[in-house]
Amino acid sequence: MRIEALAIALRPRPMSEAADLGQRLVQVHARSVWRCYAPVWAAVVLFALATVEIAGWAPSLLIFWLKPWLDRSLLFVLSRAVFGEATCWSDLWAARREVFTGQWLHTLTVARASPWRAFTQAIDQLERQRGAPRRKRRSVMLSGQRGAVGGLQFVYANLEMIFVAALMASVAWFLPAGLQSELWALYRDGESAPMQAALAFGYGLVVLTLEPFYVAAGFAMYLNRRVELEAWDIEQEFRHAFA
Repeated sequence: MRIEALAIALRPRPMSEAADLGQRLVQVHARSVWRCYAPVWAAVVLFALATVEIAGWAPSLLIFWLKPWLDRSLLFVLSRAVFGEATCWSDLWAARREVFTGQWLHTLTVARASPWRAFTQAIDQLERQRGAPRRKRRSVMLSGQRGAVGGLQFVYANLEMIFVAALMASVAWFLPAGLQSELWALYRDGESAPMQAALAFGYGLVVLTLEPFYVAAGFAMYLNRRVELEAWDIEQEFRHAFA
């Protein structure tokens, strides 16, 4: 990695502070993040909604299961953002083989089940580790950090549930009084294809909103861990001093 070109100040931070740095990274580069992420998200959601006639639960499950694949486009944008580089759709499309098809089986199986995927994703995608070297690298990077990284997963999983519940409640509250009881009846029933599709789309909107912040927090934690292990902050200071 080009340490001298990093556009963020590196120093050892508590993991919670590193996660905050990730949130700020998304805020600063919001335009790049969502203009690249939104088209990929839309393709996944449309594909998921097309399965509603097969099984009512299929769209929501597919969106949930494909989130690690969605995250690859986000990490691509964020890995450029730390160098101060803006990203547009053409940049993402030019790297489509690496981003969309690279390690797809691992992404949708092992990574999907991992409670530390936001943190370890960079090892797979950016370091391009495989097999035994990847397992060794993950073990080193996660040493002493499993609690903090698992806490990140726990927080965002609960935020997803809260946002979905809030979205459903908000829709009901803003309806005319005469329609509220009918909507609550549909919620309780939940068997019709239109209702299942609507619920899946609502969940998709929550993923569209929260997932960039989740990925960025994990990536910032990863960078912070590398600062701890490899003294990037010292190298960065020396490079600036003797530039």
